[in-house]
Amino acid sequence: MNWRKSLFVAAALLSYTAHSYAQDNLINALKTNVSDKSKEGFTFTEVINLRNTSIKDQGSSGTCWSYSGNSFLESEMIRMGKKPVEISQIFTAYYTYLEKAKNYVRLHGDQAQGEGGQLHDVLTIFRQYGAVPREVYTGLQEGQTRNNFSEMSNIIQGINENIVKNKKLTPNWQNAVTGVMNAYLGTPPKEFQYNGKTYTPRTWADQVVGINPDDYVGISSFDAYAYYKPFVLLIPDNWSFESFYNVQINDLTSIIDNALQNGYTVAWASDVSEKSFSWKNGVAYVPEKPVEQMTKEEQENMFNGPKPEAKITPAQRQAAFDDYSTTDDHGMHIVGIVKDQNGKEYYIVKNSWGESNDYKGYMYVTKEFVRYKTISILVHKHSIQKEIRSKLDI
Repeated sequence: MNWRKSLFVAAALLSYTAHSYAQDNLINALKTNVSDKSKEGFTFTEVINLRNTSIKDQGSSGTCWSYSGNSFLESEMIRMGKKPVEISQIFTAYYTYLEKAKNYVRLHGDQAQGEGGQLHDVLTIFRQYGAVPREVYTGLQEGQTRNNFSEMSNIIQGINENIVKNKKLTPNWQNAVTGVMNAYLGTPPKEFQYNGKTYTPRTWADQVVGINPDDYVGISSFDAYAYYKPFVLLIPDNWSFESFYNVQINDLTSIIDNALQNGYTVAWASDVSEKSFSWKNGVAYVPEKPVEQMTKEEQENMFNGPKPEAKITPAQRQAAFDDYSTTDDHGMHIVGIVKDQNGKEYYIVKNSWGESNDYKGYMYVTKEFVRYKTISILVHKHSIQKEIRSKLDI
């Protein structure tokens, strides 16, 4: 594990533990990953660009998983021929934090807390609580324009830590957790008006969004587990201990390619705390030469046009996860494919950090980066090619 990555991870974990501006710290840490003439060095040509809803800004909240997961569901609605809607990401986060608190208490405090989650949490909450339009529940108080969860998260953590110190509990402790969230985010609606009709979160999810949560599967790739079998992904934010299907490293990108070619987008969880990931320039790849071995000039030009890439093996992918070089950082939404001027393909990735980068909120990520740094993907089961579905027994 190189020392730069070690320092980055340590700083990120410190901010995560304190629940203070976690996403702001991550974005700030990536600010030096930039080249001055990047955009003019690339010529991208669209191959596939599937419809998706507008770019959002998750603010100072660790809710990327909810923004990307709900963006994915919005594109699923478009694919199904439905009128696109914008789903409340904060409604999903609210009930995820309640369910996380329940698990934390059931495990007597032996579980990570925090604002993070997994892409499948969007489906879990959709199944259990429903969904509401973003316009009905933003989590913003009067005068706020961006979500900021830092103070709320610290209070919830303190409550949860004290709850588990009791020898016997009453159900009332859950009211303390929801009371804090109600104070900071507002109380989620039990009933609301939408397009002239009255809905509950359940009826709106079923009648307007209309997806079936059971149609979606999580997929990852790790050499430590049997291939084409389910396994529990051991990361702190997999608080519900969900299982993922384990596929070969090259299957990751072949599944994504097949999905995009057939009109399905893909939700993507990945490590982004890499020197070769530039949010400002909107490009991510795997350099042929390790960054630590580059000259200053080579580092300054890392994102000025296409560069040769290293070829990653399954053993390297596993080793990077095991030594913390690959960390569960961020959730995004893959919506298409482009080619650069040399014919290399990149995925079009929709982010939730606003429009402040060179491509107005989108990024171009190489397939090698995806093979190396993916934590998991979430896809519709019918978007997976038949031969792989057969191996997975789906």
